[in-house]
Amino acid sequence: MSSHEGDNLPERTQAETDPYADPGLPDHVWRPTDVDPASEKRAERQIATLFGLSALCAVLFVVSYFTLEIGEVTTTFAGLGASTVALGLTLSGALLFIGIGVIQWARKLMSDHEIVEMRHPIASSDADREETLAMVATGVEESGIGRRPLVRNSLLGALGLLALPVPVVLLRDLGPLPGNALYTTVWTEGMRVVRDVVGTPIKAAELQIGDLVNAEPAAMFETDAEGEPLVEGVDLQIMKSKAAVILLRMEPSEIVPNPDRVDWDVDGIVCYSKICTHVGCPISLNERTTHNLLCPCHQSTFDLADSGKVVFGPAARALPQLPIMVDSEGYLVAQSGFTEPVGPSFWERNS
Repeated sequence: MSSHEGDNLPERTQAETDPYADPGLPDHVWRPTDVDPASEKRAERQIATLFGLSALCAVLFVVSYFTLEIGEVTTTFAGLGASTVALGLTLSGALLFIGIGVIQWARKLMSDHEIVEMRHPIASSDADREETLAMVATGVEESGIGRRPLVRNSLLGALGLLALPVPVVLLRDLGPLPGNALYTTVWTEGMRVVRDVVGTPIKAAELQIGDLVNAEPAAMFETDAEGEPLVEGVDLQIMKSKAAVILLRMEPSEIVPNPDRVDWDVDGIVCYSKICTHVGCPISLNERTTHNLLCPCHQSTFDLADSGKVVFGPAARALPQLPIMVDSEGYLVAQSGFTEPVGPSFWERNS
C-alpha cells in the first residue's frame, strides 16, 4: 500500500480505541493496609514470619535427613518411620509457608486497583513494547519489593534455604561416592569364572566352538558358615553391574595376535566385560561367524577375536578383556583383575 493510500484511511475514533469507558466494575474498596499504617506494618511482620517458618522447615529437613536413622536400625515415631514423617512434614511446610506468604503479600500489601487491557490481533508495536516494559517496572514498584526490605529479605532467605533439600535428596541419595570403585572390580587373581544366575564354575573342556556364556565372578556367590550370602542387596547389584563378563570359544587360530595379550585366552576361550563402553548397556548378542558382539542399545559392535576393538557404532573404546587361565582342577579362573576400567568412559579417565 502506498503512502498516498494510507493518507486516505480514516483515523480511529475514541470509541474504537476505548470502547468500554465504564466496564462495570464495582466501586473500589480500600483495604485496612491501604489506609492504616499499623495494619500495613503488622501485615509485613506476618508475611516475614511465614517466610521465616519456611526457612526453619528447610533447615529441619536437612537436620532430619542426617540425624534420623533408617535401615537395620530405624528411628520410629508413633509406629511410623520417623525419617519419612519428618522429611515429608518439613519439606511440605517449607513450600506451604512460602506459598501462604506470597498470597498474603499479594492480598494485603501489593497495589490494589483494576486494570483494563485492550487486545489487538497484530504484533506489538515499539510503543506497545515500551509501554509493557514501563508496566513491568510499575509492577515491581507497586509490589513494594524495593520499599519493603523485611519482606524481600525474608523471602530471599526462605527461597535460598529451600534450595538445600534439593541437592541433599537428589544427589546424596544417589549413593556413596564412588572413590576408586570406578577403576576396579572384584576380579582378582585365581577367582573362578562361574555361570550367571546359578553360580556353577566352568571347565574349559565344557565349552564347544561358538559357545557364548554369560558369567560372573565366584565372589558373588560366596556364603558364610551358616550358608548366608556374604554379599547381597544393593552391594551385590553394584558388584554384578561392573564385574559381569561373557565367555566365547573360537578356534585359537582365529584370534588376532596381540603382543600385549599373550596367553590371555585358554585354547581359544576369551573373556570380556559384558558392559558396553558407550553408555554401559549389557551386551551378549553374538555373531557366531564373525565373533562380533553387538550392543542392543545403540548397535556398537566389538570384535572379540581382535582384542574387543570397535568395528561399528558410537562406542569409542574397545571392550575390556579379562585375562584367564585354568586352575589345578581345570576350571576357568582370572589371571588378574581387569587392566583398565570397565563400562563407559568418565571424565577422570586418561583414556
